Amino acid sequence: MQVLVRDNNVDQALRVLKKKMQREGLFREMKARSAYEKPSEKRVREKAEAVRRVRKLARKKMQREGLLPMPKKVVRPR
Repeated sequence: MQVLVRDNNVDQALRVLKKKMQREGLFREMKARSAYEKPSEKRVREKAEAVRRVRKLARKKMQREGLLPMPKKVVRPR
């Protein structure tokens, strides 16, 4: 993973790096690998992730069909 530092602004580059790592799921993977996970806990976690994924897809589909309002865009000043 690569992040460019512009104008010696290391703080901003670090924020960008953390955001990229979060998006890729690296923090979650590091936490999972730090300790042993019992097979029963793994099944429960994977089942919960699948349910979350299905609900998210259903919510997005309903928003596209107009049954739910679209999320409001946050406008951040630069």
